[in-house]
Amino acid sequence: MGKRFDTGKKEIDVNKEYSIEEALELAKKTGTTKFAGNIEVHAKLGIDPKKTEQTVRGTVSFPHGTGRTKRVAIFAGPEGEELIKKIKETGRTDFDVAVAEPAIMPKLAQIAKILGPKGLMPNPKTGNVTVDVEKAVKEYSSGKTEFKNDESGNVHVAIGKTNFETEKLAANFKAFMEALQGAKGTGMKKEFIQKLALHATMGPAIRVKI
Repeated sequence: MGKRFDTGKKEIDVNKEYSIEEALELAKKTGTTKFAGNIEVHAKLGIDPKKTEQTVRGTVSFPHGTGRTKRVAIFAGPEGEELIKKIKETGRTDFDVAVAEPAIMPKLAQIAKILGPKGLMPNPKTGNVTVDVEKAVKEYSSGKTEFKNDESGNVHVAIGKTNFETEKLAANFKAFMEALQGAKGTGMKKEFIQKLALHATMGPAIRVKI
């Protein structure tokens, strides 16, 4: 991974679970990129990802944004139908999140195989299928982020940039943890959040106290 990664790794006690403030300070210190990278949080969950009732999926509105401008596609009215036609013909998706009005959802079935694998299919559970399209676009543009568990039962999310103040990153982390707890499914026999870690882009992992 390079000398900078190895140097940063020496700063971290792999047997210690750090407070969120300590972990964030370390992450910013041990990031290896020359630009302002992301601070990424990884949660290992005690779920069986093969069981639908245990699936974890939700959204979080970060109080201080993520430092990234999102491209939002709007599927509403005639313009939405034109966008569906364009995506169907080209297979191209030049956006990070899609917002749709309920009336157009049946027509999105035409491009579900394009949007679905990329995680771009609007879903009522995450609030991007709504009659108030304008409000949803504003929320996603200002930092609202979707999350869901992967095939291994883990959730990954970026909570901001390494040039954010630690207090702001900590507030974003708290918002994510509250949203994650709120997205807890049913039927689990294990502890919901088993392990937490964070790191800067290309930086070493730091364990966080749960």
